[in-house]
Amino acid sequence: MYNALNSQSVLEVLRTLKYPELEKNLVDMNMVRNIKICDGLVSFTLLLTTNAYPLRELIIEDCQKIVETLPGVTDVVVEVTSETPQRKSLPDRTGIKGIKNIIAISSGKGGVGKSTVAVNVAVALAQTGAKVGLLDADIYGPNDPTMLGLADTQIYVDNTDKGDALEPAFNHGVKLVSMGFLIDRDQPVIWRGPMLNGIVRQFLYQVLWGELDYLIVDMPPGTGDTQLTLSQAVPIAGAVIVTTPQPVALLDSRRGLHMFKQMNINVLGIVENMSYFIPPDMPEKHYDIFGSGGGERTATELGVPLLGCIPLEISTRLGSDNGVPIVVGEPDSPSAKALKDIALIIAGKVSVAA
Repeated sequence: MYNALNSQSVLEVLRTLKYPELEKNLVDMNMVRNIKICDGLVSFTLLLTTNAYPLRELIIEDCQKIVETLPGVTDVVVEVTSETPQRKSLPDRTGIKGIKNIIAISSGKGGVGKSTVAVNVAVALAQTGAKVGLLDADIYGPNDPTMLGLADTQIYVDNTDKGDALEPAFNHGVKLVSMGFLIDRDQPVIWRGPMLNGIVRQFLYQVLWGELDYLIVDMPPGTGDTQLTLSQAVPIAGAVIVTTPQPVALLDSRRGLHMFKQMNINVLGIVENMSYFIPPDMPEKHYDIFGSGGGERTATELGVPLLGCIPLEISTRLGSDNGVPIVVGEPDSPSAKALKDIALIIAGKVSVAA
C-alpha cells in the first residue's frame, strides 16, 4: 500500500492508530512531530497529553510496530514528550493564571482517608514530572502540612504588583497552601460562611502558585460552604469521590457526587479506600474490615468509573504521621501501587476531558 518510505507514508500509517478513549487518530490530533528518516531508521516525536498517561507504553509500542510494517524500515525510535492540555474556561468562573487543571478530591464524610488520597495523588503526579500544587481546603481540619512533612514550616507573604500574595511551602515535589500554616497547632477555627469564603478565595487567587499542570484541592468532607465556594469560583476539571466500602460512608459519598453533578462539574470517578486490611506479619491475608465491593456497586449504580481500590496498611498511616507519603516511603507496597495507578488514571481522564 505504501511504496515509498518518506514522511508522508509514516504519517499515513500512523493515521490508522486511534488515541485510546478519544477515538481520534494521532496524526489528526497533531501528536506526531519531527519525523526523520535516515538509512531505514525512522524517528519521530510523540506528544502525549500528559506524562502520566497510563497507556503510554502501549501507544509507543503500537507506533513502533505499525511503522515497522513500511518497506525499508530497519528501526523505529520514538521520543516521547508531553504537554498537559488546559481545562477550558467557563464564562461564569474565573480561572487561575498559570494553572492548567484543578482537581477536587472530596468525600461525603470524614474519616475515609480523603486527605491521604489527595496528598499521595499529588505526590504521585509530581513523580511523573508534572508541576503540582495542593490546596488544603479543609479549613477546620488542615492535616496536609503534617502529611507532607511541612508541619513546622512557615510561609511568607510577598508584596507583588497586584498586592500581597502567599508563597506556598514545598516538599516531595508539591507546592502546598493550608490553613495549618496560618494558625497555631491547637487553635480551633471558629468561622462562619463569609470568612470561609474569603480564605478559600485567598488560597485560590492570592497565592504564588506559578505554572502548574495540576492543582489538587483537598476538599473538606460534606457538602457545605467551602464546596460551594470552590465549585462556583473556578473551572474544576473534575472531582474524585473518596469512600470506604462501608454502607454509611457510601450513602454520604452519593450525596457528594450528586452535589458536583448539580454544579455541572465532571465526576471523574470513585476511589474506594481501606478496601481491605493487610496485616504486616501476614501480607498474604486480606480482611474486609469495612465490608467489600461497596465502591464498585455504587459506581455502577451512579454511572461513574471506579478509579481504584486502596488497601489499608499500617505503613500508610505511619507515612502520613511522619510526613513521608507512602508513594515515597514504600513505593512498592500495595497501597502505593494502587495510589500511583489512580493518579495516572485521573491524569488521563482530565487530559481526555480537556
